[in-house]
Amino acid sequence: MTYPQPGPPYGPPPISGPPTSPGYPPAGYYPPPQVIVAQVPPASGLATASMVLGIIGVLGGWCLFGLPCLAAVVLGHMGLRDTADGRKSGRGMAVAGLVLGYVFVAPMIVFTVMIFMGGVMGAVSPTPTATP
Repeated sequence: MTYPQPGPPYGPPPISGPPTSPGYPPAGYYPPPQVIVAQVPPASGLATASMVLGIIGVLGGWCLFGLPCLAAVVLGHMGLRDTADGRKSGRGMAVAGLVLGYVFVAPMIVFTVMIFMGGVMGAVSPTPTATP
């Protein structure tokens, strides 16, 4: 009785990757990931100043007679013009400064007028005197 000849002990030999010639990278080589750098346009200083003055006007404009609110409105319009062409960013900050300025400028003006008119009217009106 004859027995068949055994084959390779662990199956067929492994298949290698592509040949390592100058056109192919070596086996197991993974190129580094590509880094994409996007340039962001610089922020407009006028827009930033408008937003900051709008916040200051909200927090303490009543004791500064509404001046930060007026400055926020003026700088907000200048910031919108500065960011209109897209070369500078910060359009949202300019809009925020405008909104804060416009919302709080009217009450601040009314408050300021009341303070000054109350002070002026109080000084002009006669003081009551006691009659004997």
